[in-house]
Amino acid sequence: MQNFVRVVEAGSLSAAALQLGTTQPTVSRRLQALERLLGVTLLSRSTRGIKFTEDGAQCFEQAKEVIASWNAFQANSRGAQDKPEGILRVLVPRAFGQELLVGPLTEYLRMYPDVSVVWLLDDRRPDYIAEGIDCAIQVGDMIEPDVVAIKLAEIPQIVVAAPSLLTGMQAPAHASELTSLPWLALRTVYQTEVLLSHGPSGNTCNVQMRPRMSTDNLYALRSAAIMGAGVTVASAWVFKEDLEQGRLVQLLPDWHASAIPVHLVYPYARFYPAKLRRFIDTVKPIWTL
Repeated sequence: MQNFVRVVEAGSLSAAALQLGTTQPTVSRRLQALERLLGVTLLSRSTRGIKFTEDGAQCFEQAKEVIASWNAFQANSRGAQDKPEGILRVLVPRAFGQELLVGPLTEYLRMYPDVSVVWLLDDRRPDYIAEGIDCAIQVGDMIEPDVVAIKLAEIPQIVVAAPSLLTGMQAPAHASELTSLPWLALRTVYQTEVLLSHGPSGNTCNVQMRPRMSTDNLYALRSAAIMGAGVTVASAWVFKEDLEQGRLVQLLPDWHASAIPVHLVYPYARFYPAKLRRFIDTVKPIWTL
């Protein structure tokens, strides 16, 4: 039944085999064995792919219930022996995955030696079932249905520039003065404008920009800012060391863009394995940004 459900969710025998760590002929034999046991044809297969038979559609929903009940039964029976094991597949944004989350990942691996982690760096939203992703860290507002989303933090967004960019000019005193400066844009968040809010007064200013450079990579944005190519708005944690060392300065400290939420996301299920539950417990405490 697990083999059958994975074939349906993955969309093909080959994709299911990859996720199950076996071969396509093995997946096919398991599917045929289940069909013989039940006395029905579950899936019709053609060059266009696979699709349910009428019996298969009914069996699919029942199989998921049986598997969820069995997993819950195993967890309850094991009790304290329900230890993390197996392979955990995690999708994380590139910047977080290269820097901010490496510490918690290392701690997780140290605490749970029976778990191996596939650490995938990508800023996109995953297809959890088809790709076999256990969970993901996602930046931005949540719009996906049928997932569990744990809000971890809201990341402050600040305005920064290199001191060299401001040579020979007076530092901006109001957000409206930023329009005349060259801009660097993180295109996944800001492209031609950014709304800044003044903390003490609550006033807002919509700053129009014509970016000299736009990128989807946070580290490329940071490097260009340090080299004086333009002013930019991005997550405060990325610039922390640069601000301390004087490579960048924060412009208009009382003005901020809207904080960006960060969520830990995973597909809804009746049962969650220990490897996922422990990973959630490890990641949550670090978000003191």
